[in-house]
Amino acid sequence: MVFYFKARPDAGDYTIFMGLDKFENEELIKYGFPEDVWFHVDKMSSAHVYLRLHRGQGFDDISEGVLEDCAQLVKANSIQGNKVNNVDIVYTPWSNLKKTASMDVGQVGFHNSKMVRTIRVEKRVNEIVNRLNKTKVERTPDLRAEREAVNAAERDERKQHLREKKKREEIARLEKERQAEMRSYKGLMVTDKMTSNKDIASSNKSLQELEDDFM
Repeated sequence: MVFYFKARPDAGDYTIFMGLDKFENEELIKYGFPEDVWFHVDKMSSAHVYLRLHRGQGFDDISEGVLEDCAQLVKANSIQGNKVNNVDIVYTPWSNLKKTASMDVGQVGFHNSKMVRTIRVEKRVNEIVNRLNKTKVERTPDLRAEREAVNAAERDERKQHLREKKKREEIARLEKERQAEMRSYKGLMVTDKMTSNKDIASSNKSLQELEDDFM
């Protein structure tokens, strides 16, 4: 089971989601999207909350309002963190999550600690949490199938870009050959390299001599 929420409407169409338990979190870790950003209460147990950005965006593009929505939702879904003030929330791109065989179910590390950021939540804001909960939808998605569909679409896009690149290169090659042919043709038509009938007449050479010169 995955719970889906809608971030504040004035920030744009952004989806926030989290797993039901640590086993569901394991699936979210495994089949995340490149546009996903992971949130968790620092040094405490909490839900794994994800924000799905728009394609082409990075976690530097998260607005303050959406960031606050995610942080409040994480705090509200931490048994310990929900009870105390001044809680730190860490967040990082999904691609930075590190999972090894020795880790417990739902446990993650980071490939690069420099890509992990922290936001301080002073207190729970019920207005934000209640607004998010009103948008809550429960689904049982096939996370693997969703990820495979994305992979297939990305492969098709790469193939299309490759075909377009080859087409542009072929057009450029043909144009280069055409330009070279034109330059070669113009070189053959240079006036000082041509012999006119008048030149032949003024040379006082016989037809045989002219033919011998030509040969």
